[in-house]
Amino acid sequence: MSNPPASIPIHGLHHYAYRCKDAEETRHFYEDILGLPLFHIIQSDYVPSTGEYCPYTHIFFRMTDGSCIAFFDLGDDVACEPSPNTPDWVNHIAFRVDSVAHLEQIKARLEAHGIDVVGVTDHHIFKSIYFFDPNGIRLELSAQLASEMQMQEESRHAHARLEEWTRRKNDGGAAARPATALPSSSRSRTTVRKWPSAPPARVPLPAEMRVAIVGAGSIGAVLGRSSPRPGTTSCSSRAGPTSARCANAG
Repeated sequence: MSNPPASIPIHGLHHYAYRCKDAEETRHFYEDILGLPLFHIIQSDYVPSTGEYCPYTHIFFRMTDGSCIAFFDLGDDVACEPSPNTPDWVNHIAFRVDSVAHLEQIKARLEAHGIDVVGVTDHHIFKSIYFFDPNGIRLELSAQLASEMQMQEESRHAHARLEEWTRRKNDGGAAARPATALPSSSRSRTTVRKWPSAPPARVPLPAEMRVAIVGAGSIGAVLGRSSPRPGTTSCSSRAGPTSARCANAG
């Protein structure tokens, strides 16, 4: 067997996509409350990657480094269901802010809009707050504390620590639970709210993610096309095309 090609540089996150219940409700949260501008939208009746029939709207919110968080509205007012075998604090996406002061400022803004916030939580190398968006997606905002030199030093031990965890897991020790739980303030909440209207004052959110998207024209060319694709298969629907539930949209 011939050797596979060498790996290539991966420079950062282009976008991360979730399903949303309602595109406008999601826009209000991310643009009006968090301050991430609606940057691009893709709409089609056909999925570019699979060719299946599934009408959708795909919306992108841009961060200051050019990367995006994106959502699919499939037209049926259904949000993603949480994983039944995973604690609600595990799956989340984290964004970086400039300072702990900005972290405290955006926490106060979120709470003023009636959003439950956990933290500020001290992870030693950074501090974070946690909350849920209207779709039940857990979000984290983080302010870095450790320097690049400190992070490089930490990275020297990463493989050894992973090997130690693997041994512990294989020995059954990872499944053991302590006799006492952490204080309730350290645990996550699962409240999902309807977001009230809000003034559009914003706090800049530099992202934890690194990618360059130079404009709406280029992102549209990269991410997909809006024209239908004939001769394709359809996905199942409950009440018509706009209520289609498509597992592979994207």
